[in-house]
Amino acid sequence: MFWQGFGAFFTPIVDAFGWSRGATALALSFNRIESGGMSIAVGFLLDKYGPRKLMAFGLFVTGLGFIGMSQMQNLWHFYVVMAVLTFGMSFGTFIPIVATVGNWFVRKRSRAIGFLMSASAIGGMTAPLLVWYVDSIGWRDALLTVGIGFWIVGIPAIFVMTRQPEDVGLLPDGDPVPRRTASGLQRPVNTERRIPIFTALKTRFFWQLAIGTSLGHLVSSTTLLHIDAMQSFDISRSTAAIAIFGFAVGSFIGRLASGFIGDFVDKRYIMAAAFYMQIIGVLGLISLNATVGGVFLGQWGLVFYALFFGAGFGSSIPVRMAMIGDYFGRQTYGSMLGIMSTVNAVLGAAGPVFVGVMFDVTGTYRTPFLILLVVLVASGPMMLTLEKPSRVKARFRIAAHNADLAAAKEAEAAARFQD
Repeated sequence: MFWQGFGAFFTPIVDAFGWSRGATALALSFNRIESGGMSIAVGFLLDKYGPRKLMAFGLFVTGLGFIGMSQMQNLWHFYVVMAVLTFGMSFGTFIPIVATVGNWFVRKRSRAIGFLMSASAIGGMTAPLLVWYVDSIGWRDALLTVGIGFWIVGIPAIFVMTRQPEDVGLLPDGDPVPRRTASGLQRPVNTERRIPIFTALKTRFFWQLAIGTSLGHLVSSTTLLHIDAMQSFDISRSTAAIAIFGFAVGSFIGRLASGFIGDFVDKRYIMAAAFYMQIIGVLGLISLNATVGGVFLGQWGLVFYALFFGAGFGSSIPVRMAMIGDYFGRQTYGSMLGIMSTVNAVLGAAGPVFVGVMFDVTGTYRTPFLILLVVLVASGPMMLTLEKPSRVKARFRIAAHNADLAAAKEAEAAARFQD
């Protein structure tokens, strides 16, 4: 919701203070870098303490961040409140929620995350309303309302969060709990083999998955600049807001559809298709009111942008989150999600500042988006050539078995030595 909704505030804030697009977008890139750095710590803390404490702290800080932004007077204030916002959202929103849902499901993980992530797409559908609201009462009062609303809506959600189903006597996917004959209910235990984090980080497929999805982040991280870009292409602010609404609808459909399909179809193919759809969407964006070969393209690109970029962007999210669980399991899901998010955020952080600076230099958004489009082309083959999760897990099991045998032999040798 933040990356789709903040576009409604971007242009009014820039116009109010006269800041350059590059300087303003730099704060948003720092937001990505900080989020990436925080993700590792959040993931580890989540695996250790569960979601409730982290979310309570994070949601409180996030509300303060929005309220603080409503009172800013200088560019450095913007940088500070963006840092506060990022800190709060890192603990209170994305990773704790996704990791918790991912731990509650295995066979149905993709569908569950798809349903979860569709909620943020619904939030993006409020873009026309948000633009109207910001234009009606001003960006300061609108941000103040968002901050207070964050507390009212978010804090009650904390009390329904539980790290994994075994903690409350249940099993993943709603599977029936086995019973003992004499002692009543048998409390379920997560018996999944723990994959050492540093072992996972040494594998090629981890970095191939991380870098491949990060190329997509280079483009998706610029969504908050899309309203401003459309306005620079002579699209009215109200029409741009409707296009963002269409993008959110496409994203909503993509998240639900890919979440359902992802439990039955190879997720690598879905990810590649999602990135190629985003390429078509970006082409639609940069074609707005452009003249190519003497042909004026008009505003038809809005349709391609809303349908393909929205659906491609949305489709990639639940599948990418589910793939992490498929490859690395539930025991360290929060940690691995945090590490993957860090790589994505750090590499994807270049997107907003690159686009903003290129606009300041060239006076157009077409050039930077065209360059990012070329980069995005490489993401498809990286997804298609990933190893299957079953092969990866088989190697982990073999390595763990060999380690157990080696430890047993060492223990046996030590016992003989003592005798």
